[in-house]
Amino acid sequence: QVQLVESGGGSVQAGGSLRLSCAASGYTYSDYCMGWFRQAPGKEREGVAAIDSDGITITSYADSVKGRFTISKDNAKNTLYLQMNSLKSEDTALYYCARGFWDSTNRGQGTQVTVSS
Repeated sequence: QVQLVESGGGSVQAGGSLRLSCAASGYTYSDYCMGWFRQAPGKEREGVAAIDSDGITITSYADSVKGRFTISKDNAKNTLYLQMNSLKSEDTALYYCARGFWDSTNRGQGTQVTVSS
């Protein structure tokens, strides 16, 4: 079955950087688009970034993270990444990776990112 395991979260000061990883298994990773979502306490889950199956042609970002976050996909390693720079306190949330383009139906357990100001 589909397994997605996130890692790389942690606590960082505002202005800092983190790189999240998502290891995928149980399906043909290169056939699927992927995405990152996040959910802060008391707020709805929101899409952060998405990337097409080949990891090259199409990427898409939420307006709130454009220019600061970069999504990438390594089909040789079955791994998805999210490079997060210039972090802000409002980026604090549980971050999930998911299979699909802006589709969080199949997602992992998440990794916590906490940004202190």
